Amino acid sequence: MAENLIIEAGSKEEKYQALLPQAHALIAGETDLIAALANLSSALAMTFNWLWTGFYLVKGEQLVLGPFQGPIACTRIPHGRGVCGSAWAQNQTLLVTDVDAFPGHIACSSSARSEVVVPIRDAGGKVAAVLDIDSADLASFDQIDADYLERIVAPLAALFAPAA
Repeated sequence: MAENLIIEAGSKEEKYQALLPQAHALIAGETDLIAALANLSSALAMTFNWLWTGFYLVKGEQLVLGPFQGPIACTRIPHGRGVCGSAWAQNQTLLVTDVDAFPGHIACSSSARSEVVVPIRDAGGKVAAVLDIDSADLASFDQIDADYLERIVAPLAALFAPAA
């Protein structure tokens, strides 16, 4: 468990390189999913100062709001709807440079302009949650974000029981 977050100055990639081991330290040894997600959303938000950083958990055919940092959010998102529901349905990370141009975008905040959503898989490989990050700026996210965010959330699989 980490007790301090060291935020590096520098490029986006340098920030991710410094955050990655710290994020994994937050997850390592933690057995409570909500605690791990809460600390991880805080670490990401503090490092990058995005508009919204948080998690949605798969519950039946919906994503249900989990721990987050930022303004209030949509509580439930149907499978396949919006960026989050689409990332879940497609089981792949989605980078959206302009949310207004995304078909079926769900506007939880009118301040959001771009978004990245990363599926989080359980130990059996099924999507169990998504990491959702919104920016108030257009085109904030790129392949560097996708690659590092996927690496950051990968250890969370151990906290999700495989779906039956």
